[in-house]
Amino acid sequence: MSNSNFKISVIVATYNWPEALDLCLHSLIAQTDRDFEIIIADDGSGPSTQKVIDAISPQSPITIKHVWQEDDGCRKTRIANKAIEVSEGSYLVFLDGDCLAQTDFISQHRKLAKAKHMVTGSRILLSEKLTKTVLSNNQWSFADFKNHIFQYRISGDINKIAQLLIKRGDGGWRNFKRFYWRRIKGCNMACWKEDALAINGFDESLVGWAHEDADFVFRLEHHGIQRKSGSWATEVIHLYHRVRDQSLNTASIERLKEKIKIMQESSA
Repeated sequence: MSNSNFKISVIVATYNWPEALDLCLHSLIAQTDRDFEIIIADDGSGPSTQKVIDAISPQSPITIKHVWQEDDGCRKTRIANKAIEVSEGSYLVFLDGDCLAQTDFISQHRKLAKAKHMVTGSRILLSEKLTKTVLSNNQWSFADFKNHIFQYRISGDINKIAQLLIKRGDGGWRNFKRFYWRRIKGCNMACWKEDALAINGFDESLVGWAHEDADFVFRLEHHGIQRKSGSWATEVIHLYHRVRDQSLNTASIERLKEKIKIMQESSA
């Protein structure tokens, strides 16, 4: 499959944070590579999110679709699968609505896309203070943000900057040698649609804090898909927010480990 001749579907997960989604969408509209569509995977947000989408869609050069489901707790897996169903691209990029994309985000993902491979990227964290400042501006300019990154780093409002200044190309060094469930960020990963469908998408039995992203990556690897690192190429800028309820974190990790063990033993 060509590394340039395919359409991308960006699936943006969101839930009741319209101010962040607004900036996220504007960061996607500003991409240098525009051969993609945006699908908003909305896990039950209220009318304010719809207002943001209605305001942006008419002015967007990129097609924006909105897939919504009733608020029934954290059902990110289910709405992600609905978004996959309506996607028209052959390549899927997963992004969270509280993340802002660099202007070459799509082009970098396109460069790393390769048959029988998936990509797990990383993020750059903003402080609560800087997040409030960014949101209060009501607009997003990556160029302006980049002009101030040294100041932000010195003040401790951003956790790293080298990845915003240096981009590394593709190569075998990006390939993971074995499954490693840590360092998987569902807010920035990508795979071919046919591969996602082959494993029946996300496991919808996983709700809340359930490491559904790690589960998805493991099942892709178990299906024969090579995981690649998207670091030093596809970093997204993650707005600060309070950590969601992690009361099920330990149980989720143990469940995932047991699932991995069973699947590995069955194929041994």
